[in-house]
Amino acid sequence: MESEALFEIQPSADSWHRRRRVGFDLETTSRFPAEARIVSAALVALDDDDDNASPVVREWLVDPGIPIPEETVAIHGISTEYAREHGQDPAVAIEQLVIALTEEFDAGSAVVVMNAPYDLGVLRAEAARYGLQFPEPRPVIDPLVVDKQVDKYRRGKRRLGDLCGVYGVLLNEAHSAAPDALATVQVADCLAEKFPELQMPAGQLHDLQVGWRAEQAADFQAYLQRQGKTDAFIDGSWPL
Repeated sequence: MESEALFEIQPSADSWHRRRRVGFDLETTSRFPAEARIVSAALVALDDDDDNASPVVREWLVDPGIPIPEETVAIHGISTEYAREHGQDPAVAIEQLVIALTEEFDAGSAVVVMNAPYDLGVLRAEAARYGLQFPEPRPVIDPLVVDKQVDKYRRGKRRLGDLCGVYGVLLNEAHSAAPDALATVQVADCLAEKFPELQMPAGQLHDLQVGWRAEQAADFQAYLQRQGKTDAFIDGSWPL
């Protein structure tokens, strides 16, 4: 049975999913944002001002400057040797990426990121590593946070591939930055169509997600503590 939406908001004609959306995705060297280095990145823009326009894709292949662990090579398929031979200098690539993302935020584009604290956290750490100013990440749409809110009791995992299956999105070349970024936007669009309450300006939805993520983290932390993990702590900060 489908879960009912958990809030009542009238759909807006000025909805984020009918305006410019930019999917953002990274492939990295580690699952820990503070230590991860970027190996590949993508920004994929969709703009409903032109219904016939193809997504505009910007990609970066980066030499992270450190060996890429085999466990992450198994995920994204980019070896240390390949990145060294074909990747950009990280200082150059990170600066280009930060500038491009800053331009999107300044323009008010909805930047769509699956599990935003990870990807944005990695890029913020990389920006600091190279002495770059990181933009205020707003507005951000995070399908993971939104899906948990509108379909809270659905069983199963909620990784990008799982959400693609739920919402009928074709994901080609999973764990590659550009296909993942495109699929993330498409999943977000499907959420807006299935749950009209999500049809609002991007900034309004951004602000709601801050509270939703905090509530979700608190609920999960309480669950873990009931299971006997009394020192469990789940950070509810979002999008960073």
